[in-house]
Amino acid sequence: MEKKKNRVERTDLQSGYSISRLIKGGWHLAGGHGEIDPDQAVKDMAAFVEAGITTFDCADHYTGVEELIGNFRKAYPSLASQVKIHTKFVPDYEQLGNVDRTYVEKIIDRSLKRLHVERLDLVQFYWWDPDGIPGYIDTALLLGDLQTKGKIDRLGVSNFNTRQLRTLIDTGVPMESNQPQYSLLDTRPEKKLIPYCLDNGINQLCYGTLAGGFFSEDWMGKPEPTELFANRSLTKYKLIIDDFGGWTLFQELLQILKQVSDRYGVTMPLVAMRWVLDRPGVAALIIGATSTRHLEENLRVFEFSMTDDDYDLIDTILKKSTILNGDCYDLERDKTGHHGSIMRYNQNKTE
Repeated sequence: MEKKKNRVERTDLQSGYSISRLIKGGWHLAGGHGEIDPDQAVKDMAAFVEAGITTFDCADHYTGVEELIGNFRKAYPSLASQVKIHTKFVPDYEQLGNVDRTYVEKIIDRSLKRLHVERLDLVQFYWWDPDGIPGYIDTALLLGDLQTKGKIDRLGVSNFNTRQLRTLIDTGVPMESNQPQYSLLDTRPEKKLIPYCLDNGINQLCYGTLAGGFFSEDWMGKPEPTELFANRSLTKYKLIIDDFGGWTLFQELLQILKQVSDRYGVTMPLVAMRWVLDRPGVAALIIGATSTRHLEENLRVFEFSMTDDDYDLIDTILKKSTILNGDCYDLERDKTGHHGSIMRYNQNKTE
């Protein structure tokens, strides 16, 4: 793929649906990552689109984010016409036993209203407990009905494991994309999920690539943090580092990434991003941002290509690491475990 300076690579999902290979994530605007100025957040969205990042990721349970994107659409109609908006349908855990047609359509209609659109570009479906609480198959079929009615253009999934995704696909509801956590620290998608998706034409829209900011020179040579973190991302991804092999091995990985980044005159996070962008089946990365602070830097991910020697060097560390247990999101779905215990399960109130 041709690399052009300050140009964002693009890719087509199924049926010619074109997106930027960097996606502006919205979770960081939902709270827990510092104060957000709504007016500035809208201006920042315009800057991302002008830079070529024309795909936004949000969710019905990211507090206030759909409304922010809707405000951007009103304030910058010309730029908004270039944007694809990916939202999610995530019923609250406490509502899983009560999800019916009325509930599903109410949530979808609310997203339409918040985003100021007549049809949702892509709705990514998640169900907190597919194995313990029935209903996710019927819910997927209801989303398919709303797609037929024209309220949804395309459907995808987020954080299902391979077996659960296969069950969904077998219903006959087409899922064009999957949103997994995927990074140098968390390669669970490579076990079963990505091979299955490659066989079924499902693209990966990946998050967690920068481990909440841990892939940074700011953390090189620093002692292992023991105090409470300043934001939810660091809390989440420190648990991933622990499972990967611990702080000492993570420091070894940072040293290797620094060697590679220095070779190309780029920053360490860009090497972590380029590594995932180049993996089979990966269509795009979702990069969380509360501002435009790293925007110009992130665009440089398209200015360089890594060699086999670079990958081999990184593999010397990955071979020492522990691949996280289970399939995608199995750890996070366990409410009694370290990962599941920090989740917020009920943020999608309908009243």
